[in-house]
Amino acid sequence: MANKKAALLVVDVQNDFLPGGALGVPEGHAVIPVLNEYLRRFAEAGLPIYASRDWHPEETSHFQEFGGPWPPHCVQGTSGAEFHPDLELPPSTVLITKGTDPEEDAYSAFHGTTDDGESLADRLQRDGVTHLYIGGLATDYCVRASALDARRLGLEVTLLIDASRGVDVQEGDSERAIEEMTANGVKLGTLETVELVTS
Repeated sequence: MANKKAALLVVDVQNDFLPGGALGVPEGHAVIPVLNEYLRRFAEAGLPIYASRDWHPEETSHFQEFGGPWPPHCVQGTSGAEFHPDLELPPSTVLITKGTDPEEDAYSAFHGTTDDGESLADRLQRDGVTHLYIGGLATDYCVRASALDARRLGLEVTLLIDASRGVDVQEGDSERAIEEMTANGVKLGTLETVELVTS
């Protein structure tokens, strides 16, 4: 049995999901300095880091104009789809791109692929990851979906609650999402409580 190995997944910290963006998450900017500290810790420990991004075509069933629930956001090649410039992703970060299929919402990072077309699940397995730490935007959508998919795959999962914020389209959505995640075995962590497994 291989030793346990931790990794960090940063979910969708893109300009359109931050205050002032097309689909800004309230207080979304607050996750950036906290995530930067997690990024520093994981990088210093030599642990894998992944960052997911929405990368939607202009026409997609995800957008209101085409029957979906959301205004246009994170359209391929636009400034809104770029990671926030204050997010300090190390050069070794593995980019996971999702939402490119115009018929798919693709909330979960597990719907995305690397630049080489490898699924996130396959990449985690190849990297020997057994415990995924997840933070980013938004708690009640892409973070939730990614955490639940990771649990379905048998991974240990820790939600970094100090590095996540929610949309709360309906009041309490984020709280309910956290309750659902913990009911499915997701643990909660903060900078004060997370201890990294490096071997």
